[in-house]
Amino acid sequence: MEATVVGGGLAGCEAAWQLARRGVRVRLIEQKPAAISPAHQTPMLAELVCSNSLRSNALETGPGLLKAELRRLGSLIIACADLYRVPAGDALAVERFGFGREITARLAMHPLITIERRPVHDMPPGHVILATGPLTGTELARRIRAACGSAGLYFYDAIAPIVDADSIDMDKAFRASRWGKGGGDDYVNCPMNREEYAAFVAAVRAGRKVLPHSFEEPRYFEGCLPIEVMAERGDDTLAFGPMKPIGLDDPRTGRWPHAVVQLRPENRYRTSYNLVGFQTRLAIPEQKRIFQMIPGLEKAEFLRFGAIHRNSYVDGPRVLGPELELRTLPTVQLAGQITGVEGYIESCAMGLVSARFLAARLGGTTCPPPPVETAIGGLWSHVTRAREDGERYEPQNINFGLLPPIEGLAARRAGKSGRRKLHAERAQAALTPWLDQPADDTLLASTGLAIRASA
Repeated sequence: MEATVVGGGLAGCEAAWQLARRGVRVRLIEQKPAAISPAHQTPMLAELVCSNSLRSNALETGPGLLKAELRRLGSLIIACADLYRVPAGDALAVERFGFGREITARLAMHPLITIERRPVHDMPPGHVILATGPLTGTELARRIRAACGSAGLYFYDAIAPIVDADSIDMDKAFRASRWGKGGGDDYVNCPMNREEYAAFVAAVRAGRKVLPHSFEEPRYFEGCLPIEVMAERGDDTLAFGPMKPIGLDDPRTGRWPHAVVQLRPENRYRTSYNLVGFQTRLAIPEQKRIFQMIPGLEKAEFLRFGAIHRNSYVDGPRVLGPELELRTLPTVQLAGQITGVEGYIESCAMGLVSARFLAARLGGTTCPPPPVETAIGGLWSHVTRAREDGERYEPQNINFGLLPPIEGLAARRAGKSGRRKLHAERAQAALTPWLDQPADDTLLASTGLAIRASA
């Protein structure tokens, strides 16, 4: 059994490791150092190009739950992160150079993995996992675009913040659809009077912004402008744009507010909401401070912050099959951020899932998808689940909004923190049957390569 993995980032390294654990001979192709993107600085595999934090380790958080699942699944990335952990409170942060060296060495020494250092401009033959990340090279991106169709590959990522539904103050917000269309209560609306709106616009203008990286050309689409760009165009631009109040009667006054922030359900369970039209380059602390000025969001808990940056990703639900394979090229699977997930651990998770699917296929069997009650299953469902009409596919970090809600009287009485514990307990139980998919580390034992996650 043989396979090719393209891309030596977190997803590609995890995919190569998981394939080799299952007896698949892997050719891992990484373009560095022959070609180094502006985001990278070293020839190491699994290079962390931004933060050195893999986010919270707490089990009652989405990132913590996902890491706990990855540990149980034998993740190379999380095991090496645990080995090179540095003090960061309850977050898992790593000494990035030791972390990268360890992963590079482990893969280079593996008897079933061959590392090739060269750029890839076309689809390799045979069974392939593409894990080329958000800065996929131009030629290969063209090949992927051709396989996906004209609208199947996005190159710039504009995402709005997402808040936990339980943290919205419904004494100040109200449910309504513009002009009563649709279900009539599809949106949560946060009304503003003239003074509140003016203070909000001033704060957006004055807020600290994140400057584009040198490899990101700040090209904005008129239909998807950052809110700070709109705010600079005039005092009333936002009120005539994403914050327009027309067609929204505030039940407390019977009139339209001066401005309104609309929150759209982010999932079918309505456990999280997207701030419509609020893509932004505001720094994360500024987003939290400024967006909590919005009536009803004073205590909002943000599951994802807004961003605009260079990111190549496919319209997963439209172009990918259930095993993360391209529908038009079934021997080519995708992994990592290009599938439409955000973040280090999310990319790692998609590399692991894609490899398990491929290893089973090469062995003449099938691997069931991860249970949707788990964090890793929630990400898989996000990437593959068909969208409703008009529902836009956007990259996601792991959050509890991707998991089915906890139902029942006990869940209602538990409160938000209690429900998260119930989520974690349910996920851990649901993952157990999926652990039974075979992996053999005996080949590695004599060389010291079999990594066991630390407690």
